[in-house]
Amino acid sequence: MTVFSTALIAGILVGALAGLVGSIVVLRQRAFFTVALTHATFPGGVAAALLGINIVFGAAVMGLLLVSLMLALGRIRRQGRQVAAGIVLSFGYALGTFLHSLNPQLQTRVDSFLTGQILGISSTNSWIIAGMLVLAIVVIGLFWKEILFSTFDRSGFEAAGYREWRMEVLTLLLITGTVVATMPAIGSILAIAMIAAPAAGARLVTQRIQLLVPLAMVFGVAAAVLGLYASRWFNIAAGGSMALAATLVFVLAMAWGWMRRAISGGASVTLSRSEPVPDRVSS
Repeated sequence: MTVFSTALIAGILVGALAGLVGSIVVLRQRAFFTVALTHATFPGGVAAALLGINIVFGAAVMGLLLVSLMLALGRIRRQGRQVAAGIVLSFGYALGTFLHSLNPQLQTRVDSFLTGQILGISSTNSWIIAGMLVLAIVVIGLFWKEILFSTFDRSGFEAAGYREWRMEVLTLLLITGTVVATMPAIGSILAIAMIAAPAAGARLVTQRIQLLVPLAMVFGVAAAVLGLYASRWFNIAAGGSMALAATLVFVLAMAWGWMRRAISGGASVTLSRSEPVPDRVSS
C-alpha cells in the first residue's frame, strides 16, 4: 500500500470521526471547549516525545487530567465553563512550550504535534483512530436520546430523574478521545477545523436532527479526501489542506442555506438548544 493510500484511509477515518463527534460539539455548544482541549493536549504530546512513547498516550493522559481540571473549575461559584476552558487553554499551551524548551531538538516533532503528519501516519495510529470511531459510534448509539434530551431540555432531563453531569462528562470524554486520536494525523491545532466545520455545515443544510450526524460524517470525509488530494496536486501541507477543505465545506453549506432561504422567501428553521428535542426520552 502506498503512502498516499494509507493517508487516504486515515483521512476517511478522521473525517468520519470528526463529523460524528463534531455533531455533539455543535449541538451542545462545546466549540470553545474543543479549542481549549486541542491546545491543552499539546504538552502531553511533547512529554510523550521526551519519554520516547507514542504521543497519543501522552496526549490522552494530559487530556484526561485537564478535562478533570476544567470540570472542577467550572463548578466554582461565579465562574463558568467558558472561563475554565480559557484557563486550561492558556495553561496547557504554556506548559507545552515550557516542556519543549527543555529539549529544543524536538522542533521537528513538535511541529508535527501542532499540524499533524497524516502522510507519514503509522498503522498503529490509524488503528487508534479506527478504534475511537467504533467506540464513538457505540457510545452515541447507546446514549443518543439521552444526549439530545439533556442538550435541548436540561431542566426536563433532570426532572425526569437523570443526572445531567453524566452526559456532560460522557460528551467531554468523546471530544477528548477524538482530539487525542486524531492528533498524529491533523495535529492539535488543526483538529478544531475538522471537528467543528463539517458538523456546523451539516446543521446549516438540514433541520432534521436525525440527518445531522450522517451528513456531518459525509462532510467530514469529503473534506479529508478533498484536502488530501489538494495537498497532492498543489504540493502543500496535508493537515492545513484538510482544515481549509473543511472550512470550504462550511462556506458552501452556508451559501446553500442562503440560496435556499432566498428561494423560499426568507423562511428558515434552525435547531437551537431552546427548542424541544424531537425524540424525547420517556421518563
